[in-house]
Amino acid sequence: MTDWKDLPFDADEMIEGMKPWIECESPTWDAAACDRMMDLVAMKCAELGATVERIPGTMGLGGSVRARFPHPKMGEPGIMITGHFDTVHPIGTLAVNPFRREGDKVYGPGIQDMKSGNYMTLEAIRRIQEAGIETPLPIVALFTPDEEIGTPATRKLIETEAKRAKYVLCPEPAAPNNGVTTGRYAIARFNLTAKGKPSHAGSNVKGGVSAVRELAKRIIEIEEMTGEDCTFSCNNISSGKWVNCVPSFASAECLSMAKKQEDLDAGVEKMLAMTGERNGVTFTVERGVTRPVWEPEMPGTMALYDIAKGLSAELGLEMPHGSQGGGSDANFTGALGIPSLCSLGLQGAGLHTLEEHILVDGILPRTKIMAGLLTTLA
Repeated sequence: MTDWKDLPFDADEMIEGMKPWIECESPTWDAAACDRMMDLVAMKCAELGATVERIPGTMGLGGSVRARFPHPKMGEPGIMITGHFDTVHPIGTLAVNPFRREGDKVYGPGIQDMKSGNYMTLEAIRRIQEAGIETPLPIVALFTPDEEIGTPATRKLIETEAKRAKYVLCPEPAAPNNGVTTGRYAIARFNLTAKGKPSHAGSNVKGGVSAVRELAKRIIEIEEMTGEDCTFSCNNISSGKWVNCVPSFASAECLSMAKKQEDLDAGVEKMLAMTGERNGVTFTVERGVTRPVWEPEMPGTMALYDIAKGLSAELGLEMPHGSQGGGSDANFTGALGIPSLCSLGLQGAGLHTLEEHILVDGILPRTKIMAGLLTTLA
């Protein structure tokens, strides 16, 4: 029987195979675009003989794909793959960051976060099947459309599936130096609104009270609360469209991240305490979606990591680990106490930017490590 290290992965073939995925732009807020992406995913899973479910979207977002791969123990606790196919890149990003290979780098919107990792995982399953290897445990993959906005619509779906699993593998972008993630920081989102008083900005500017001005002051105050234990960052600022009006309404969002749950809780308390009236403007802070802290070095997770580290060593590679910022859906599975390993995807850089890319040299070893986990975990 073929060993996992000898499976015939081909980096060039994999790059060509993931091209349609990268060129199918799928920003979170475009449900139709995400559903087009999920069509490609569903087809790929069906080609692998999986029982595929298309789960309708809610909250105006796209749908999900759940794929159960053929196995004599299908339905028993096994390996759950969790991945997302939404990206932060709006439709049209391909015009400025097209799919292309330049030396050891392959570029494109969403290629590192995390379409390549998902594709790599399915390729691992394909080669395992072709080699006639029966994995010790059944495999189910759940692919979702809303991770980039905090997973507001599919968190329960992910948690429900994870509770049926023995292990959870998440092919988010690799940590540096072939690293993986064994814990993640807690994250909270907030919706900020400011309500002032309108007036004509040309003939009666002093008759109004600018919501934009007060919001700007508040944003500076919020971001200056950033420290080593808890960070704050604001974006998605909006207001009225008419410059000849003193703005009576303005809004923004804030993201807060902390290594420990108690630090995030303290940050949440500070944020909510900012609600009130000042300078004639009513300011409101409402809590949005939250990712719980995935505590680092939980016993089950570390036992899973030790297996992955051993597989990596067989390839002659180190595999550092650690707790990371930047949430993922492994926050939910890890917080449930289910042995989880994140950042199993591909090495690269520039995620969430127009320079997003993966490194070709990392494709084969990372895919082999994924195949090793799928054929080893029991």
